[in-house]
Amino acid sequence: MIPRYSRPEMTKIWEPENKFRIWFEIEAHACDAQANLGTIPEAAAKRVWERGKFDVERIDEIEAEVKHDVIAFLTNLAEYVGPEARFVHQGMTSSDVLDTCLSVQLCQAADIIANDLDQLLEALKKQALKHKFTPTVGRSHAIHAEPTTFGLKLAGYFAEFQRNKERLILARKEIATCAISGPVGTFASIEPEVERHVAEKLGLKIEPVSTQIIPRDRHAMFFSILGVIASSLERLAVEIRHLQRTEVREAEEFFSSGQKGSSSMPHKRNPVLTENITGLARLIRSHVVPSMENVALWHERDISHSSVERVIAPDATIALDFSLARMTGVIEKLVVYPDQMQKNLDKLGGLINSQRILLELTQKGMSREDSYEAVQRNAMPVWLEGKDFKSLLKNDTKIRAFLNKDEIEELFKPDFHFKHVETIFERVFG
Repeated sequence: MIPRYSRPEMTKIWEPENKFRIWFEIEAHACDAQANLGTIPEAAAKRVWERGKFDVERIDEIEAEVKHDVIAFLTNLAEYVGPEARFVHQGMTSSDVLDTCLSVQLCQAADIIANDLDQLLEALKKQALKHKFTPTVGRSHAIHAEPTTFGLKLAGYFAEFQRNKERLILARKEIATCAISGPVGTFASIEPEVERHVAEKLGLKIEPVSTQIIPRDRHAMFFSILGVIASSLERLAVEIRHLQRTEVREAEEFFSSGQKGSSSMPHKRNPVLTENITGLARLIRSHVVPSMENVALWHERDISHSSVERVIAPDATIALDFSLARMTGVIEKLVVYPDQMQKNLDKLGGLINSQRILLELTQKGMSREDSYEAVQRNAMPVWLEGKDFKSLLKNDTKIRAFLNKDEIEELFKPDFHFKHVETIFERVFG
């Protein structure tokens, strides 16, 4: 991921320094377990911890010759440890290190994303409570439907990201596995106790059957959840972009002093942040299919998944971390225009109350078919000629046979639509 869309804490997880540090810990903890079993001398295990170091540039130099990253790391480690390095990696295979390390890195990334979600949830909650009873029009098919509140809109997104937080917790649990089981996962050359010890030290659980690798259905699950979170971000981003349209202008991204919206048109205030999030969501989701295709490897393993994961693991987590942080900033500084929301509510001359009229007519004895026809007959001139819906209803003799003018007037009161807002907020926020 390019620096423009990266944040330091997440980026560090995928830097060579962190990767090789985890590799070292895996090897050193394995040595401790081997020493406890009497497979290697205790002094050798101690020596690994005391003298063990690595140098990224030196590892790269060795790998350029041997064409194998784990061997290059072990060779460099041996240059620091000395003769006792012959006991390092006893009975292990490269994937024991690589896959266990990837599990640790994905757990580290998940923890950052979980914190990002918490911050976004807090921002959404604050704005939802602030605008709990701010009237706005609800839209279906992008057309005015019935009134809702801006707070309810945001409460819906809060509930969605709460679900995403729960999904992420499950994804982290799914990926937090350790495999130290030897060349084809049979423990022929290494004892299961080594795996158990390493897993415990790294905060992982053991993989029940690891062949030579951790099964990739776990990774597919993890990246799928990242894709779902990205899709939720895009849904929120698209909503804000629509609300910022000149014809709507009910809410918009904060536009700072000195900010420029266009190189050619000085008047422009564009939703660039949410457009950016929309684009990154597409990128994150694009990593889901390759992660699923990685599940079907040949026999006990092949290496076709490796190149994929070297790209998608850092890119997906870095992009999602950045997107969540950016969206949190958008929501915290979101500019809301209640007056414009009311203006838009009034734009259709009361048509947003059509269902209330329809239902009340059926309650008064008119058939549903006749009620629908009567209401629609009066609604169409409002669309086409800009007439007032309430006035048309009051002058319709068929409707007046069932509803008097005061009853029609009552059906246009807006508070009716908000009578259960508190109930919904209680469901969402407790």
